[in-house]
Amino acid sequence: MVTVISSEKLPVKLWLDDMPDGALEQAKHLANLPFAFKHVAIMPDSHQGYGMPIGGVLATQGVIIPNAVGVDIGCGMCALRTHLQEIERKSLRAITDRIGELVPVGFEWHDEPKSHDVMPARKPEAHMPVVYQQYEKARHQIGTLGGGNHFIEIQKGSDGYVWIMVHSGSRNIGAKIADHYNKVAARLNRQWFSQIPEKWQLAFLPIDTKEAKQYRSEMEYCVEFALANREVMIGNVRGAFHDVLGIGSDDYDALINIAHNYAAMESHYKHNVMVHRKGATQAREGQIGIIPGSQGTKSYIVRGKGNRESFMSCSHGAGRKMGRKQAVRELSLEREKRLLDSQGIIHAVSEAKDLDEAPGAYKDIDVVMDNQKDLVDILVELSPLAVIKG
Repeated sequence: MVTVISSEKLPVKLWLDDMPDGALEQAKHLANLPFAFKHVAIMPDSHQGYGMPIGGVLATQGVIIPNAVGVDIGCGMCALRTHLQEIERKSLRAITDRIGELVPVGFEWHDEPKSHDVMPARKPEAHMPVVYQQYEKARHQIGTLGGGNHFIEIQKGSDGYVWIMVHSGSRNIGAKIADHYNKVAARLNRQWFSQIPEKWQLAFLPIDTKEAKQYRSEMEYCVEFALANREVMIGNVRGAFHDVLGIGSDDYDALINIAHNYAAMESHYKHNVMVHRKGATQAREGQIGIIPGSQGTKSYIVRGKGNRESFMSCSHGAGRKMGRKQAVRELSLEREKRLLDSQGIIHAVSEAKDLDEAPGAYKDIDVVMDNQKDLVDILVELSPLAVIKG
């Protein structure tokens, strides 16, 4: 389902019909960038972000835009199918308790640094100065969940198996790199008398500059770190399953991984362009991906269709329909808890402050999936059994 806005320099292609005004304005800014390529693609989970809407896909020629990648560089999902077909609630509760002991959440870090072996390899310091500054702190953060919309979830699949899903990113190191290079780009854009309004928050770096090369090196490191972070957590979740149920390493299928905050050089419409995905995932033909809902709704394992109009992309989740403060103000704690309890979900909504991540704060995942039938095919539906959040 595609709606096309043709009022700007380039078309804006929307896979939704209820885009918030602020996000729509941001999408139009993207369409008027002098280096934007072909069109702007907006996924069905889109909502307003910093500079570029979450759920946006932007291809550019000759430049990279730190704010079009975002703060949590490399954030994404991993999913793992176990060979279990049933799990008792008592065991489920014991597993979630054990995960809570093994995986720091929210602002918590590991007391002791993790081994260098689990950290991605570094290029020379000249190529990634911020990584070198933040590396030792990152050793304490690898294998930690963080807060916000990050989660660990145990699910029952429509294929009859129990699944594990983890959503997390690059933690503080990603935020530091994003902030540093956005400030560098803004300073340089002022020096160059860039015609792009500073209030758009879309400062750019020409890809052949030293600053852009450093940003790409550090961004790519964060993508690797974010995956390593999820892998360490998956290992600890497997440890919890072993401690409670005794299942071993042979009781799992291969790990599925997909990232949704990054930029990469790709070929589209016979041109090499820098594709920025901010809250959007790659969906090449045959590519296996993950689209989570909220903690009260289904998530999906999908196969990409390689739709070139979306730059071979799809949504990264359900997408917010309420801001965090709005959700806390307006949602009913009792209603949200009742909804989750009625489904038998071990959930993370217990007090008013948790309402920012309640199901009612998110768009209807069924509508989101229906809006992107031309982008992905659904392989497995996953229903939540237990949820851990920061």
